[in-house]
Amino acid sequence: MGVRLFVRHGRSVVLTDEGNAYLPSAEMVIEAMANAEAHGEALGEALRGKVRIHTMLSFARHQIVPWVPAFTRAYPGISLEFHIGPQYEDAFDKGIDIAIHSGALPNSSRVARKIGASRWIVCAAPSYLAEHGTPRVPGDLERHTCIAFSFASDWNVWQFRGDDGTRYGVRPASLVETTQGEIARDLALAGFGITRLAEFHIGDDLRAGRLTPVLEEYQEPSKEPLYLVYPNRKHISPRVKAFCDFMEKQIAQQAWAR
Repeated sequence: MGVRLFVRHGRSVVLTDEGNAYLPSAEMVIEAMANAEAHGEALGEALRGKVRIHTMLSFARHQIVPWVPAFTRAYPGISLEFHIGPQYEDAFDKGIDIAIHSGALPNSSRVARKIGASRWIVCAAPSYLAEHGTPRVPGDLERHTCIAFSFASDWNVWQFRGDDGTRYGVRPASLVETTQGEIARDLALAGFGITRLAEFHIGDDLRAGRLTPVLEEYQEPSKEPLYLVYPNRKHISPRVKAFCDFMEKQIAQQAWAR
């Protein structure tokens, strides 16, 4: 370049004025090279690389894990890395490729595409209901053991609809709280208490009779959307697109998502 771009001070490196001026152009070159490499994946005989996914444990375990073997057989050159968290986290600057989460998302420049919707269902194990009785109206929850999330979330307000169609929320007192829906499910299956979880999470338990819906006549019928989030609309890596397309086909086959 013919100019000094940075100066070393011991173990640190400080940009000069010329370096600060040149930095944006250098970053554009790096981004262009990364995009070229991503598009180049599609030119080979097989897609290769790693897809890093941030999602909820419940969704990963019950809606992704079952078809991972089929995906890896179809795309043997693609590896998967799961980052688990109960709430949406913008971690794209840390290397995450996509995020899959439900509920309200914060306003941002990210792209969110709805890929399904799931009901929330108040439920308990038959053993708990046999011992403690079945709540007949939402107000009865005050006399029951409930399991909720330990972080601030709309999920802790259980939504119901009255006889006149009015929608209202109940925040039941919880004896046990957790950051993970899987723990709430395990406690409910063990006959510990009543919880409220997404249908994509407990659909198999309901069909098998391991969990029983309660207060169905008061259940809020609307569904909560499930989103696929990625950094921007341009330059999506072919390996990431392959994963997203495969996942959407699998979700489309699920009754809860339609």
